[in-house]
Amino acid sequence: MSLSNLEKSFVEIEGHITIWDPDTGEVMVKRRNAVHYENMSMSIAGLLANQSGVIGNYQIRGMRFGNGGTVIDGLGNVTYKSPNTTGSASALYNETLSQIVDEVDADAGTNTVVAVHTNGNTYSDVITTCTLDYLSDDYADQDLTDTATNMDGDYVFDELSIYNANDDLLTHVIFHPVQKSANRKIQVIYTLRIRTSYSDII
Repeated sequence: MSLSNLEKSFVEIEGHITIWDPDTGEVMVKRRNAVHYENMSMSIAGLLANQSGVIGNYQIRGMRFGNGGTVIDGLGNVTYKSPNTTGSASALYNETLSQIVDEVDADAGTNTVVAVHTNGNTYSDVITTCTLDYLSDDYADQDLTDTATNMDGDYVFDELSIYNANDDLLTHVIFHPVQKSANRKIQVIYTLRIRTSYSDII
């Protein structure tokens, strides 16, 4: 690169989720997400500037679940809706449950947000873990077993998102319906990979 060249940097964000039962090892969903790039850019800028208070709180705060991401016809065919990742009013299609996941207020080890980096890599991961445990006061009205026939139930999830503490949707992923019942613990491991690169421009 000549001294007269300038560097143009790029930031790429990609993510994927794994929904599994940590007790049995059964994996129910592995899927990539859609990113709300406007809200994500504000969150990154706010974190770098250490902004908080009235202006906004940009750290990841919670995971939200819903049941409005798919349409299932009488034959059982599943149609997936498009993720809501444009505009300031973006939200889940039908939110039915939320869980705090940040390290200050969440249960240690079961609901966490951690940054992971390996020296030499041009990317870092933000790993959000959200655990919905067996029957608890937080969702006491769930079915006892995972044999639901009503795909519109509050604990049959087909969409989820990560929100920051400013209540902005950062990501949205839609998947085939998964039931949370009293006899099942499910855990979501949501990885956001933030990659940086550059190119030379004249």
